[in-house]
Amino acid sequence: MSQMTSTQSSHSNSTETDFNLLEDAEDADNHTSSVTATHLSLQFQVDEQYLGLRIDQVAATVWADFSREKLKQWMKDGHLLVDGNKIKPKYRCEGHELLTLDVELEVQTHNQPENIPLDIVYEDDDILVINKPVGMVVHPGAGNGSGTLVNALLYHYPKSAELSRAGLVHRIDKDTSGLLVVAKNLEAQFSLTKQLGDKSVYRVYDLVVYGNIIAGGTIDEPIKRHPVDRVKMTVLPGGRDAVTHYNVKERFQNFTRVQAQLETGRTHQIRVHFTYIGYSLVGDSVYMSRVRVPAGASERLAETLRGFRRQALHAAKLGLIHPRTQEEMLFEAPWPEDFKNLVQVLREENAAY
Repeated sequence: MSQMTSTQSSHSNSTETDFNLLEDAEDADNHTSSVTATHLSLQFQVDEQYLGLRIDQVAATVWADFSREKLKQWMKDGHLLVDGNKIKPKYRCEGHELLTLDVELEVQTHNQPENIPLDIVYEDDDILVINKPVGMVVHPGAGNGSGTLVNALLYHYPKSAELSRAGLVHRIDKDTSGLLVVAKNLEAQFSLTKQLGDKSVYRVYDLVVYGNIIAGGTIDEPIKRHPVDRVKMTVLPGGRDAVTHYNVKERFQNFTRVQAQLETGRTHQIRVHFTYIGYSLVGDSVYMSRVRVPAGASERLAETLRGFRRQALHAAKLGLIHPRTQEEMLFEAPWPEDFKNLVQVLREENAAY
């Protein structure tokens, strides 16, 4: 079982989680609500920043988990009121209205629950923190309709079916291990989404790269989908801003163990950024054409490198503000066995001079 600590951590506000699923949330702190996973009752006090916008646009910004069309329908049906009154979606906001949403939620996902064991680091009525194993896909997609984290969540907590994406607010890649947080009600989902948006979620990854990185630094390069190979992301002008801070933790002859902290959360961000500066991750078959075995490597090291068939990347630390209690929480997950073994072999077979 992973270790968990709850602490008054003093992490920087310049960090953000990786691979955001949700768009940036607006002003979750303005919400007052009484929430279960089935009946939703929310209020939001509009301020001057929304002046002149259509009220359906404001609602879609405030409650980004629902489509604009769904919110418009709720307005027409009287479930979404403005200052207690039914109003047309084209109404222009004057900047001081009170939005009230009172509705019974439908099932949001039709994926099937599956009895898949979860490594639960922490759980209460609002959030679930999971240490995801290597090989588990987070969300069902083409070719991955079952065996995913969503399928496991639907079994563990059936009411997650009434939340968009079963409560997921971010994801990590199939072959990346480590921590992610899941919301258990919509209020928690709003809060966590806002924390992702304002970069107050703290996430630290451990990784092993090829080559000798001399010192820590920051990689600030935009990332977008590769124009030819659609499986890959790449650094290109016009991409989305992407910033990775990193520190060298351990040096070997031909490799470096690094700790990376994310300021932005782009798909494959760490893998793309380190490949861009010339230090690809061990085991990353997407961004490296082949396994590189250093000249003179022992048979044990060569076999370990060839047998390490996933990117050497582990989401080791996760810090957040609890949506209900506002407590600062920090969770840690130990390295999985394959990562631990890789580092041990490097220490013994590729020690620095």
